Parts: sequence; structure tokens; C-alpha cells
Amino acid sequence: MKNRRVLQWSRRHGTTHGEILVDNIDCWGLAMDNQKYLYISDTENDEVRRYQMGDKNGTAVAGGHEKGDGLNQLNFPTYIFADRQQSVYVSDNLNHRVMKWNKGAAEGVTVAGGQGQGSDLTQLWYPNGLFVDTLGTLYVADWKNNRVMRWSQGAKQGSVIAGGNGPGEGVNQFKYLEGLSFDRYGNLYVADYGNDRVQRFSIQ
Repeated sequence: MKNRRVLQWSRRHGTTHGEILVDNIDCWGLAMDNQKYLYISDTENDEVRRYQMGDKNGTAVAGGHEKGDGLNQLNFPTYIFADRQQSVYVSDNLNHRVMKWNKGAAEGVTVAGGQGQGSDLTQLWYPNGLFVDTLGTLYVADWKNNRVMRWSQGAKQGSVIAGGNGPGEGVNQFKYLEGLSFDRYGNLYVADYGNDRVQRFSIQ
């Protein structure tokens, strides 16, 4: 975040210097959809912008209406995910919720959390990394609760699929988790920030 820019390195050409794609942005999360649009969360302007390659300005696709908790607002957006329909999912960190913004929408929909900070199954506490599968099921790294939550599409509450046993170093614990992802075999990988490790889980 200190350099306020997004760079690209080409593996194909073996470059040693990155190309600046976007600058003067307080960026946190990055995502790319299947049309090769780049999405960047901007924590300073509380928005997510979409960029075509070569476009330096981008278009706001989520937030951008000052800091707040309205459906057209965000408060410190961090991690993002773009699906095949170019819908954008945003970890709205300080609002303790995950928002979904359909392509072209003027406001988002709360798909997880949004009930204030807490450890109830209807709540999140500083959500971070997220992933959405082809069925629309959402997976969230619930930072303060040290757990990974799964929210089925349209669900009013989530379920804990990893962690949730307080902060710690055990194999069933996290200490302030950040990002998460899945491989093609359905294994879940979690960046366990406070323990300086990546954990793998087999999720049924």
C-alpha cells in the first residue's frame, strides 16, 4: 500500500522491472474476471474500480459514495472476488459484512454478516479473504473470530468450516487469518497470518 500502485510482471518475456498499471491508489485487494478486467479495492476512497488493460482511470463498480454503511457505500473495502457474471463480492471490513454488487448495479446486497461485529453465525468480525464457487457459495476469512465461514446463496447465517476455536497455534486454530483460496480438488488453503503459515483443509 505504501507505493500506491499496481504493477504487472510478464512471465512470458522474463522482465525484471514491473509495468505500472495503476498508480496513485490506496489499493488492498485485486481480482480478475474471465474477460480479463482487473478489479482493485481502494481503501482511501472506499470503492472498488474495474479496469481494462491499458486503462489508467477505471470505473467505479462498488461504493465510491464516501465512507458509510448504506447499500451504496463501503467502509474500508479489502479483499474482492469477481465471478463469471462480473458480479463483484467485497469484504466490507469495517462494516463487518460481505457485499455483492451485480454488474451495473447502483447499490450492493449484503450476502454475509451486516449484523454488527460479533461471533454469532449471523455475524462477521473484520472479514478478509473470500472465495465464491460456481454454485454461489461464499467462503469468508473471519479475521477476529479466527474462523472460515461458509454462506450458501441466500442464507441468513453461515457455518464454520475451519477454526472457530479461539486464536492459537493448533491445527484446528488460526491467529488472525487473511486470504483464502481453493485448488481444483476442493482443498482449502488459508493464510494464517499470526502463525506465519498456510494451512490446508479438505472440505466436504
